[in-house]
Amino acid sequence: MTNTDIAILGQPGYAKEIAKAGTVSDITFYNLKRGDDTVTLIEPTRYPERLAPLFYAVSLADAALLIINEITPSLGEMVVMLDVMGIQKGYIILQNYLDPSRIMPLVQGTVVANYAFLEDNAIELRERLLNEASGKKSGEGDVREGVVFVDHHFNVKGIGTVVLGSVERGTIRKHDILNVLPGNKTAQIRSIQKHDDDYDEAHGGDRVGLALKNIDAEELDRGYVLTRSKEVVTSDAIRGDAQLVRYWQEALHEGMVVHVGHWMQFVPARIESVDAGDDWRAPALSLSLEKALVYLPGDMAVLHYLDGGKLRIAGSMRIE
Repeated sequence: MTNTDIAILGQPGYAKEIAKAGTVSDITFYNLKRGDDTVTLIEPTRYPERLAPLFYAVSLADAALLIINEITPSLGEMVVMLDVMGIQKGYIILQNYLDPSRIMPLVQGTVVANYAFLEDNAIELRERLLNEASGKKSGEGDVREGVVFVDHHFNVKGIGTVVLGSVERGTIRKHDILNVLPGNKTAQIRSIQKHDDDYDEAHGGDRVGLALKNIDAEELDRGYVLTRSKEVVTSDAIRGDAQLVRYWQEALHEGMVVHVGHWMQFVPARIESVDAGDDWRAPALSLSLEKALVYLPGDMAVLHYLDGGKLRIAGSMRIE
């Protein structure tokens, strides 16, 4: 079974014409399935009034579908998010008689410049997405300890604690006992579902629903990570080299409060030190976080500045 996650941006509700709605919150999931091939569309439902849903949708994505019906500051912010997150594959659908010649100058120099323009046809789009999902390489064979990050959690009558999330890498199996990070709790996998079907294991790239033993839903939160991997780090202080986006107009400074986005985590942090050297757009940063961040050393995080006006994405940071 292969799964493709696609961030669908620009027109709330557009995915209803393509796929079946699933979990709804500040992000909404839509599901497509044909045989063993599945596509998950992720819509940032509460964007643009909140920035975090945009980050979550793009963080989950292998590719993007960008619906453009007018040129707005939000369009620019979405393009910056796709670029800073490195979403290389994507599609653009134009509406309201917009022409590609009006869009290309706005996306030049970003990953979006390489996206394919598609017709606004839900049936053709559905078939295209499923066909491309069928050609995706499965995560089976990755024998590393699985890493799962949680986006939703709740109690289900007769089942108990259930989490929805994505397998970042590796393999998880039914009956595995996993560490729940941050913290020192553990939970056992009672069952694994992928798009409503039961499986004994799941692999990198899979979207999963896990029934858990030995933990209550109230003890979990979005962004928590389930894993046995010893490589995963939990810390409330991080450092690393940053790269500011080219549209960002001023240097970062000590005492500035930013939000660090990583996997399904969106954590407030204070900049403790800045070493910009000869280039203020490429500073080395030290940050103290409001709560512990879970990550793999070398991972990339996104730096958001919520008081940034029309552009709230400052850049990225490679965590040491």
